[in-house]
Amino acid sequence: MLLVLFYVFSVSVLAQKSNNILGFDAASFNEKDQLAIWLCRYDNVAWVTSDSVSASPKDEMKKLGKEWFCYEENKVWHAVYGKYSGGIFNMVFHYVIDPTTQKIKRVYYMPIDTSMTGSFSRALINSDMRIKKYLDTNYVIRFNQYIRRDSNKSISVWLFPAFQENGTAAYGGEFYYKYDEKGNKLLDKQEYFQGKFRGFKTGNKRDISIDYTDTKQPTLGAVFFVRYYRDYFTNITIETKDFNSELYYDPTNGYSWITAVKDQSPDKK
Repeated sequence: MLLVLFYVFSVSVLAQKSNNILGFDAASFNEKDQLAIWLCRYDNVAWVTSDSVSASPKDEMKKLGKEWFCYEENKVWHAVYGKYSGGIFNMVFHYVIDPTTQKIKRVYYMPIDTSMTGSFSRALINSDMRIKKYLDTNYVIRFNQYIRRDSNKSISVWLFPAFQENGTAAYGGEFYYKYDEKGNKLLDKQEYFQGKFRGFKTGNKRDISIDYTDTKQPTLGAVFFVRYYRDYFTNITIETKDFNSELYYDPTNGYSWITAVKDQSPDKK
C-alpha cells in the first residue's frame, strides 16, 4: 500500500515537470481530458434540446432523420435537427442556448450555414456506415455522435456508446473519423473495439473499474466515460496495462486526476 501511495504522489507532482513520467504520457492524457470536457458540454446541449424535440408534435417528428448535431458560435451553443436527403439538409428544429441563463429557445428565422449542415450530415452518415461492422445485430446498442469543424476546416466525428435505455453505462468501443471539409473523403481514423461492449447498471452508487488492460494509456473513450458518469458512481477507476487512473474531487480545488503505477512485484502478477 505504501508503494502505491508513493507512486500516486510521484506521478501527480512530477508530471508537472515532464510529459512522460514512468511511462505515463501526461501531455497526451491532458489533451484527452480537455477534449472529454468539451464532449460533455456538447452532450449536455444535445441532451436538453432532445427533450424539447421529443415533446414536439408528431407531424414534425416524422420529418427527422438521424442527421442532427450541435455547434458553438460566438460562445452560443446551437442544436440542429433535420434530415439529409437528395444532397440537401432539411432543417426541422433549431435551438439556441442562452449563455447567461442557460435557457433553451427554438428559433425559426436565424440563418444557418448550408455548407456546414450538408458537410456535417455527410460526415455523420459516413461514420455511421463505418461502425456497422462492429455492431452485433442480435443486440442493438445506442451510440452518441459528436462532431466539430477543425481549425484547418476538416471535420472530426467521435462515436461512443450512449447511456442505454435500460440505465446501463456502456463502454468497450470508440470510433474517431476525420473527413475533408465536405464530409466525404476520409483523412484519418482511430477505431478501438474490445470485441464486445461492457457496462454497469446505474441506480446503485458504488466503486467500479473499467477494463482497458489491453492498452498502455487511457483512451479518449475511457477518460470521457469517467467525466460523463462521475455522478452515477462513487468512484471510477481506469485500469490500463501498467496504471490506474481516477478522477478525484477536492472541495477546494475541484476535480483532478491521480494516476498510480500498478504494483509489478512477482506476487502481484
